[in-house]
Amino acid sequence: DAMTLPLMLALDTCTDLASIALYDGERVLSEVTWHSARRHTVELMPQIIAMLTQAEIAASELRAVAVARGPGSFTGIRVALALAKGIAGANGLPLFGVATLDAIAHAHHAQPLPVTALVQAGRGRVCWAHYVQDTEPGAWRHVSPFAISSVETVAGAIQTPTLFAGDLLESTRAVLRAHLGEQAAFASPALTVRRASLLAELAWPRFLSGAADDIATLAPIYLHELPAGPIA
Repeated sequence: DAMTLPLMLALDTCTDLASIALYDGERVLSEVTWHSARRHTVELMPQIIAMLTQAEIAASELRAVAVARGPGSFTGIRVALALAKGIAGANGLPLFGVATLDAIAHAHHAQPLPVTALVQAGRGRVCWAHYVQDTEPGAWRHVSPFAISSVETVAGAIQTPTLFAGDLLESTRAVLRAHLGEQAAFASPALTVRRASLLAELAWPRFLSGAADDIATLAPIYLHELPAGPIA
């Protein structure tokens, strides 16, 4: 029975791609992902209500909330973050903020290449970080800081065959291919979708250990330009 396990609600509105999920540590009970053209504010809560209703789960049965805290759209991030804080605060639930780039990389831990996770940032720039396999199987660690750069700067930082992951424009992929050739691999369209269940999976160990974020101080991740050059 699903109710024997604690339930986590996960929310992500960091870009025009929005996603919500219900997760219990063993299963993704429900997940909805959709393109929301700057309509997060009006669409998010009705989608959550519909998902809970369809799953026959009451809001009072939730035990934790996970939320993507960026990088991404300045206004988009704040929609899910504000709602997640509201739900957690009103119901006395622990809140867990997860970096968008960590969730993007997490989807690709079953393959051997290092991963560069990217989010489109406008004006030919991307938010990004480069990840390599951690000593713990199935885990990533980022070996470059979260940054915002031109696509050319990202290409110049990559020295080895790399999987580029994220919901990327064709123009971004073209620049990476032009600079890196066969060293640049790309996730398939289905695997570029940012899914809220990935946030939940990353937040779950922290939930079990009690390492929640402070609802009052949890803030979006803001990025700075990274100087050009290879990743050390």
